[in-house]
Amino acid sequence: MQRYFIEETQLQNDLVSITGDDAHHIANVMRMKQDQEIICTVPGSSTVRCTLTNISSEQITAAVVEYVENTNELPISITIASGLPKGDKLELIIQKGTELGASGFLPFAAARSIVKLDDKKASKKVDRWQKIAKEAAEQSYRFIVPTVEQPASFQQLLNSIQYYDACIVAYEESAKTGESAGLVQTFQSLKEGSRLLVVFGPEGGLSEKEVNQLEEKGAKLCGLGPRILRTETAPFYVLAAASFHFELMG
Repeated sequence: MQRYFIEETQLQNDLVSITGDDAHHIANVMRMKQDQEIICTVPGSSTVRCTLTNISSEQITAAVVEYVENTNELPISITIASGLPKGDKLELIIQKGTELGASGFLPFAAARSIVKLDDKKASKKVDRWQKIAKEAAEQSYRFIVPTVEQPASFQQLLNSIQYYDACIVAYEESAKTGESAGLVQTFQSLKEGSRLLVVFGPEGGLSEKEVNQLEEKGAKLCGLGPRILRTETAPFYVLAAASFHFELMG
């Protein structure tokens, strides 16, 4: 069953109204017919199963059949902070990270980031990244659409740490020395509803100065197992480990 995210104003009196790209997708891509069903979610509020009552390329109308309980979000909120990587790696991180349960993404300019974005380029990128997050959230039946923040400076990243209950840094040097307890200890310290920031460097990793500054702000350095992971792979390791710890073990 196809799932779509809607605004609260689109759900009124047990009727859902869908316009724009989603209406085009229902009418022209999926070629859905009257009486077929879809799922619509107001992020963080409610999810409804609906029957299509009117279909056109400009507007879709659907009648609510039932309200559906949502139980598919991680018990903690995880924000992935990625040092800007090359190419389309961040798109992959956002897409698969959304499928694995991330609540937000914070790209930042690290010392070893090769990619440089001015404000105009950054704004266009964020629009595309947010669309990728929305589509991945629909595909994976998320209750929320993760937020993709504007690319930050490293100082802005440091300043943001205070707004989280914990912050960990995926640090390859910790992995090389066999450190293996930090991630589990952090998970064990967090209660349902806690906010966790996880920082990943770009290709080449974080500089020693950056690592020291993160530690000064209270971040904990963590190894992610005995293998060295790529910048686009490491976030998936943490999210999968979080799912195992909080959802499968719980």
